[in-house]
Amino acid sequence: MDAPSRRTILTGAAAGLATVAGCAKYGEPKPTPQPAPADTVLGKTEDIPVGGGQIFAPQQVVVTQPVQGTFKAFSSICTHQSCPVASVASGTINCDCHGSKYSIKDGSVVNGPAPRPLPPKQIKISGDAITLT
Repeated sequence: MDAPSRRTILTGAAAGLATVAGCAKYGEPKPTPQPAPADTVLGKTEDIPVGGGQIFAPQQVVVTQPVQGTFKAFSSICTHQSCPVASVASGTINCDCHGSKYSIKDGSVVNGPAPRPLPPKQIKISGDAITLT
């Protein structure tokens, strides 16, 4: 019996890899880690700029201060394809994956393709501490 040629082996290997690659899911959202438990101290009020905000990635929360002394919190996971939002600037919470933008005032969609607002999160301000409740 003759040994298989190098071409036969490489062709078989390439076909096997193509089969495995074909099983991968394309375009589906990536699973996101579980959010932090309630009563987690996120930071200090002085760290949240007026007219801006800060993303707390491990807790999946973005905290904003639309006007002096008013703090809002929202999920930091984009409602389009579950990417984490990347920044807070110029009055919006921004997702770099596909360009969605949300209002720092109420989490509403300012620019799609996001289909829904960011869900609100409950926070408590105690002194200068911001706590996720």
